[in-house]
Amino acid sequence: MTPQEETVILDARDILGRYLSQNPVIGSWQALLDYCAFAVRGPIEQFHVLYLDRKNRIISDELLSTGTVDHVPVYPREVIKRALMLNASALILIHNHPSGDATPSEADLSMTKEIQKGCRYLGLTLHDHIIVGAGYELSLRALGKLF
Repeated sequence: MTPQEETVILDARDILGRYLSQNPVIGSWQALLDYCAFAVRGPIEQFHVLYLDRKNRIISDELLSTGTVDHVPVYPREVIKRALMLNASALILIHNHPSGDATPSEADLSMTKEIQKGCRYLGLTLHDHIIVGAGYELSLRALGKLF
């Protein structure tokens, strides 16, 4: 990418972030997917969490971890700790698979279940875990992997 293209992408992320912070995330599935595609697609794995208020507006989009081409370390304790610090009511997990294949790994599923258990225990809602691939996004909720 050229420096100008990188600047345009960063500006687009900022604009979309401001738009979503004023509007319900859950009410617009396409806006959420568009945001995910802008926020995390790239050559290395990144793990973001959207922390939401009671009206499902973004309180904060946090890049909690950056990894390698095929792994990103995620610590469920840190995900939930940050939710409590922000007084969030709900969260959406997002990460990318640089390979382009958004199929969840066993590690993805296991980590999501651990975060979901912690959320349930503390009264937080885990809306979804979205994995971004090459040109498409996969929802673990839509796959029946969240309950």
